[in-house]
Amino acid sequence: MVRSRYWKITSDEMGDFKYNDSNLLNWEIKCVREPEDEAHFIGVFMYRNGTAYDYESVKGICYFHNNISRDELPSITSFLQGKYGGKEMEKGERIFLKDSQEIYSSKDIADLAKEMESKFNTKAIISLEFEGVSIEQLKEEGLPEAKLLPIPGK
Repeated sequence: MVRSRYWKITSDEMGDFKYNDSNLLNWEIKCVREPEDEAHFIGVFMYRNGTAYDYESVKGICYFHNNISRDELPSITSFLQGKYGGKEMEKGERIFLKDSQEIYSSKDIADLAKEMESKFNTKAIISLEFEGVSIEQLKEEGLPEAKLLPIPGK
């Protein structure tokens, strides 16, 4: 099965992609606050096959945080829950919204990234991982070869 990863995508670039949603295996929006060297960020992500939580796999949107005040977490959680629903579960630095709405389209991910930038004063950097589709096909669907990070085959 062919897998490929694209990284360092901006929210504006993301809106131009026309890929088949069913080929997107997972995505992440890393929302970084300036100055970058202080490593203040919120990472919103979704894995099609679920995210590990103890010994179970949880479906839905998740986020992790680094150097973000705990006082700010309820507003991040409530923003995401307001858009996508889900039952809040916490594990370490990760918040899971179990059974929340799942999004995979370039438009939905781009819109979420733009909203995160605006609402939480961050700069979004998006990563996408595809499975079962050729790099040539993804290029035809608008994904830039310059942002491709190949994943070696098995």
